[in-house]
Amino acid sequence: MIDTKTAPYAALLLRVSLGILFLAHLSLKVFVFTVPGFVGFMGSLGLPPFVAYVTMALELIGGLMLITGFYARWAALPLAALMLGTIVSVHGHNGWMFANKGGGWEFPAFWLVALLVVALLGDGACAIRRARTA
Repeated sequence: MIDTKTAPYAALLLRVSLGILFLAHLSLKVFVFTVPGFVGFMGSLGLPPFVAYVTMALELIGGLMLITGFYARWAALPLAALMLGTIVSVHGHNGWMFANKGGGWEFPAFWLVALLVVALLGDGACAIRRARTA
């Protein structure tokens, strides 16, 4: 049974936590790896440079949308696709455990599931612009 009194706050907590994680992940790319370094890394995977910029834009815009609750349930879907792409192109061949060399796909898979939960659950409490529901 879903507790309808607390479920919006659970969605808020999940939404904001995921948004902060995306901004932290973006910060790692920008301030530690640097933008040229991240573009080079994506190139080393055989991906075109624009994929790096799309990734960073999705993390920034999607992260902010999750934190603020601006159409958060719809923002979660492209971010879930991004996590699936991360599993396929970066972490999938490193095995399950994220502690493996190069990071396995355990952590991105959890992010993917959590983002799908946001998409299914809804925007939650304190959303500045809720997505319409059927």
